[in-house]
Amino acid sequence: MNKMKLLKGLSALTGTLAMYTAGSLHAFAADAASDDAAAAGWGTIISTFALPVLLLIFLYFIMIRPQQKQDKETREMQKNLQVGDEVVTIGGIVGIVLRVEESTNTVILETGSDRLKIRMMQDAIKENVTAREAAEAEKAAKEKKKSSGISLGKPKDE
Repeated sequence: MNKMKLLKGLSALTGTLAMYTAGSLHAFAADAASDDAAAAGWGTIISTFALPVLLLIFLYFIMIRPQQKQDKETREMQKNLQVGDEVVTIGGIVGIVLRVEESTNTVILETGSDRLKIRMMQDAIKENVTAREAAEAEKAAKEKKKSSGISLGKPKDE
């Protein structure tokens, strides 16, 4: 009898131990699953925000930055207008600068053979033809100088 009670007590103890072990394993598995879910959550958050951020960076370098650079060059050209420069306005009027008025940011242009004079804002000047032609001539001179230095004949040592 005593043996019987001992076996019943032992089986109850093993059952409790098994239940406790299974419960702790289940709790451990739940902790691991929650850690995996948290890691997956961070991955989802990062991937959710990474694509728009990369897209904005791409758009900045492809569209916005070159436009800002071009606007800066245009403002610099408009500031550096001089008397005698041939310019083209935004409206397509071609004329020669007669006077630059710094105080009002205006220029007086002379257009056509009848010497018509037009007063315009400096912001309306799109292109300085004189400066562009001078830059092109300077570039061509550099290219010519560079190409004339190349000889295709025998080396000078021989």
